[in-house]
Amino acid sequence: MKFVNRKSELKTLAEIKELSKQKLFTITIWGLRRVGKTRLILEFMKDEDLYLFVNKDKTSTGQLNEYVNILKNKKILNEFETLNEWEDFFKVLFDRYEGVVTFDEFQNFLYVDRSLFGTLQKYVDLNENKKNMTLIFSGSTAGLIQKLFLESKEPLYGRLKRQIHLRPMSFKHIIKMYDELDITDIKDIIKTYAIFGGYPRYYVAIEDNNIKDNHFEKCLDIFFFVENATFEDEVMSILSLEFGKRQGVYYDILASVASGCTRISEIASALRKKETDLTRQIYELVHNFNILNYEKQIVGNKRVLYIDHPLMAFWFRFFYKNISDYKRRDNRFIKNTKKEINNYIGKRFEYVCKEFFIDNDKVPFKHHLIGRQWGKFKGHKGKNTYEIDIVALNEDTKDILFVECKWKDLSLRQAEDILRKLKEKSEFVDWNLKKRTEYFGIVAKKIEGKDELRTKGFVVFDLDDF
Repeated sequence: MKFVNRKSELKTLAEIKELSKQKLFTITIWGLRRVGKTRLILEFMKDEDLYLFVNKDKTSTGQLNEYVNILKNKKILNEFETLNEWEDFFKVLFDRYEGVVTFDEFQNFLYVDRSLFGTLQKYVDLNENKKNMTLIFSGSTAGLIQKLFLESKEPLYGRLKRQIHLRPMSFKHIIKMYDELDITDIKDIIKTYAIFGGYPRYYVAIEDNNIKDNHFEKCLDIFFFVENATFEDEVMSILSLEFGKRQGVYYDILASVASGCTRISEIASALRKKETDLTRQIYELVHNFNILNYEKQIVGNKRVLYIDHPLMAFWFRFFYKNISDYKRRDNRFIKNTKKEINNYIGKRFEYVCKEFFIDNDKVPFKHHLIGRQWGKFKGHKGKNTYEIDIVALNEDTKDILFVECKWKDLSLRQAEDILRKLKEKSEFVDWNLKKRTEYFGIVAKKIEGKDELRTKGFVVFDLDDF
């Protein structure tokens, strides 16, 4: 598949290569697995550059021997030379080579040979003024990469000159990937995006399997439901690499969040544990592994946890808790799961709508903040709460937009009823109540009479506008 997007990252890498003409430049590129780090690096590198993958399952000697063979293939070593220590390897690398060197999955040296970090530190320091050399350290585990370079007690602390956090691609760029696949049905695109998000690897798999007609249903079957499905073990394989031997409690936390527990107290109650027993693991899932994240109210300080990786959210929502039924391909389980997936997509549709509003010049004002809003009905007895799918606001102009997202076709009457209820809920959003200018909107699959609603001042979109 043609390489899509990543223009800013490639520009940054090109700038760094230019800077390396003056002195040694070091950079880390980190992000979750399947987000496209290796593809980005290979797109940037030239044939003469060095790509070195760090295999956590190799011994130190085995890894060194692999690199020695690469140096021989590149004519940096002659066929009779041998290197027996990492000290020798880095001496040859810095003395004889000019260009880009990438260590992919660099954090895996923690398992291969920790002493390498001190050796590398020495050679980076000794060669600070070496010209025409760029060192790229790529990694999938954010916490480990940050530990290696940002903790003062680590040998490589302070040796980085730049970082690139490679994030999932946006919806509009995934649509460009679908252009490459020659698939144009926006409903199917949104359904698939709800599961795979902005991770390019999964769209390459669609190309590999030549999935065209009945696109979404075939994706579900080929990737998840048939025997030996392509991604049957995908999530568990990724997480086993991330978590190592400490898997159990992390899985239980993720399963609880996927089932609707969004606060630590709720997770602890579901797992029958004390909150203090889970705070470390939740912190690590948020800050080290970047799998959980916090969603904060647009107005207010409350926040809730959610799984920030669409495929993992999908997996833990439908498969993890029913793994026995899934593994034996129970017909009732498959039928019920497919039926429930539409509701799941409806919730994920809110994320697509949010992206749509971020870059949309048809929105009535430029917003500073955009996201979800929830809270209690003030003045009402009991614990009645409200939710608004999207709230966007501009602090300077005091403009505020309230939007509901519906993964369904709506008649004019249904849309008007939703907008009426939205206005009622908006009264409980305590932000510049007397000074603000309010706008109300709705997004759905199809909206009958949307032009009529627009003439009344409502912000209205359906999939035709996407």
